Amino acid sequence: MVITDTTEADVRDRLMALATGRGVSLSALSAMLGRNAAYLQQFVRKGSPRKLEETDRRTLATFFGVDEAELGAPGAPVVATATIRPGARMSSAEWVDIPRLALGASAGPGAVAADEDAGERFRFRQQWLRKLGLDPAQLSVIEVTGDSMEPTLRDGDEILVDRSQRPWRDGIHVVRIDDVLLVKRLEQGAAGMIGVISDNPAYPRSVRAHADVTIVGRVVWKGGRI
Repeated sequence: MVITDTTEADVRDRLMALATGRGVSLSALSAMLGRNAAYLQQFVRKGSPRKLEETDRRTLATFFGVDEAELGAPGAPVVATATIRPGARMSSAEWVDIPRLALGASAGPGAVAADEDAGERFRFRQQWLRKLGLDPAQLSVIEVTGDSMEPTLRDGDEILVDRSQRPWRDGIHVVRIDDVLLVKRLEQGAAGMIGVISDNPAYPRSVRAHADVTIVGRVVWKGGRI
């Protein structure tokens, strides 16, 4: 580990390294802070704002499990080289780690849903999850693949999926159809039928029997590139 004096460039480089190590996008981190999607990208790429606000710096440091000094706390050194442990848990009850499934939910041709091993983890605020009425034990993060849900969801976006057993309603869900994992917009159809819809108009709409559609969970959050 090498300790150096903090510079604005060090902080931007360190934030980018932490985000890359955790596999989380700058836009997703910006959303976590309650900022617009381009906030941290502008900070890293353009140096605007010149410094992170104290509350933002503290939130990011807590999320990554690092000292605030690494993100530019005044008068403190920054760690220039350190080991990043994806999925490292924090002792604070303020945050909860949600597993990221290794298998993506296809928004295109589809992916065979045979191996859904948990890999990395995403960290969310307990308070935010409670506000949405979500149980952390029933949540998973999945990467979207394909373009059939554009512009709502794009290839590479991360989605938070609520797998709670509750009556479903119209909206975007992760489903299994013919043993294929998909992310689609669902609509109630005629008795016993479900409309399976791609937001991209280039893809056809279909109607399936309710018995043919296994609803894995409802999509309640997304994060991804601008």
